[in-house]
Amino acid sequence: MTDTITIPGYKAGTWTIDPTHSEVSFSVRHLAISKVKGKFEKFEATFVTGENPLDSTVTASAEVASVNTNEANRDGHLRTGDFFDAEQFPTIDFVSTGVRQVGSDYKVDGNLTIKGITKPVTFDFDFGGFGTDPYGNYKAGFTATTVVKREDFGLTWNAPLETGGFLLGADVTITIDVQAVLNA
Repeated sequence: MTDTITIPGYKAGTWTIDPTHSEVSFSVRHLAISKVKGKFEKFEATFVTGENPLDSTVTASAEVASVNTNEANRDGHLRTGDFFDAEQFPTIDFVSTGVRQVGSDYKVDGNLTIKGITKPVTFDFDFGGFGTDPYGNYKAGFTATTVVKREDFGLTWNAPLETGGFLLGADVTITIDVQAVLNA
């Protein structure tokens, strides 16, 4: 049996992501000294919140061809078979398998598919709250973050450095900042 939790302002229903107030981004260690960040310009998600928040679900997708690291040559390389292979695998997809409370924190478990490879992941969920915008739309805000090993998803391209080590780190941090609107 799942424990029922109460969150002030919480409403059950179907929510869609507001892309103008949301972002799907990632970062990876570069040259072993700093991080390169990027984002996907085109994405969508639907959240179905149950009467009990722990019974909620999410499905999300990002369009691989929309990757943007603010460097056109790198973005082009990321779209090739060395990385995401946008032609054969046009989307990165996430489908939740559960929501759980750990102490005062929330975790969203699910299956992440990148380059045709599906692996279980857990997002740390940082809830921002609820509010009504100036147009009468009821909204929720949150950030979800996870770290994945890029090699687990077939993203194995790398280059050795003259100073030792490799051009790219193994860990990729995925951060999803969301403002979602409750559908009427």
